Amino acid sequence: MTLPRRHFLSALSGARLLLGQDKLPPVRPLTRGPKYHWFGYYDKLEFDPTSRYVLGMEVDFEHRSPGPDDVIKVGMVDTGAGDRWTELGETRAWNWQQGCMLQWLPGSKDEVLWNDRAAGDYVCHILNVRTRKKRTIPSAIYALSPDARWAVTCDFRRLNHSRPGYGYAGLPDPNRETAIPEDVGIWKVDLATGRKQLIISIADAARIPYPGGYSKGAKHWFNHLLVSPDGKRFIFLHRWRGDKEGAGFSTRMFTAGADGKDLHILDPNGRTSHFIWRDPHNVLAWAGHPSHGDKFYLFRDKTSQVEVVAPDLMPLNGHCTYLPGNRWILNDTYPDRNRLQHVYLYDTVSKVRRPLGDFHSPAEYTGEWRCDTHPRFSPDGKKVVIDSAHNGGRQLYLLDIGDLTSA
Repeated sequence: MTLPRRHFLSALSGARLLLGQDKLPPVRPLTRGPKYHWFGYYDKLEFDPTSRYVLGMEVDFEHRSPGPDDVIKVGMVDTGAGDRWTELGETRAWNWQQGCMLQWLPGSKDEVLWNDRAAGDYVCHILNVRTRKKRTIPSAIYALSPDARWAVTCDFRRLNHSRPGYGYAGLPDPNRETAIPEDVGIWKVDLATGRKQLIISIADAARIPYPGGYSKGAKHWFNHLLVSPDGKRFIFLHRWRGDKEGAGFSTRMFTAGADGKDLHILDPNGRTSHFIWRDPHNVLAWAGHPSHGDKFYLFRDKTSQVEVVAPDLMPLNGHCTYLPGNRWILNDTYPDRNRLQHVYLYDTVSKVRRPLGDFHSPAEYTGEWRCDTHPRFSPDGKKVVIDSAHNGGRQLYLLDIGDLTSA
């Protein structure tokens, strides 16, 4: 088996010498070919509360966009029983970056959910993995509340052509030619009944002025929703593309109350990327800010307070989360000039960066079907699972970080 290059020193990971740490945590594959496996985004619950069971998806092709008839499997790895894979179901609503929103219900040892397409609409299955009892609600979901009673969601039809790799193929968007629709946006979904209510429309956000105005012909959409740890507020990104953006887009990061009211523009500067709630009042995000340019910043919700975070040791955009207790930031990078993706921890107490591994990303993994590592942690804070194609196809890998974080 080809392992990641363990002692490669690039300009970025050269920090390893400064840290005096050469030993990297053990890495083991949780899944193997001939089929490919991955999980997707970094802000979903991949582990069950016991830190034993790991969710994933299975596909038999790579290197192209999903089509309406492409079906993938969803399943679970038992890390306490030889990494045994158990199939749980399938889906026709998925993408390469975020999969089908497969995740454990917060606090549940038994229930998982994922999105699918059925009866001409996007839906969400909620499955008890022990009894196999399944129910389906008539709405896809995006992000869950911490009490698992409700979710927020957006229009995956619009996402499919506005930001390929994040929406779902299979259903036409009736608003495709509408730049600023009034009837789509963010819905709040009751997970018990499936009832959903539009709480913020795209037009609602677009009506809030942007300094300098929107570019000519700008088409607007929402992406990247995430509920706060106390369930009182959520984040969403308001994005648009017009003549100034070309193939790119501009972004504002909003927070809102759980009812969609009390909107606050947390980052108005146009370049917000990955983010995570540190706690109910603070958000860590990669953003462009007048103070230090493109860096990680800690934003104080409902204020204009912002501070730069580790500008020298976390100098590149990545998929950031906090381990339990908020001392450690778990992060990664996009491929460097040698096509290596660097996974690491940043200690907010000692101000030290701890490398976890450098994983080669083959050149064909680019654009919509790239394989970002998207590191996800276990509830006990002792394990990390990543997606990686360094061994000839995307698979799930487990990194044991217990010794490092307990030192």
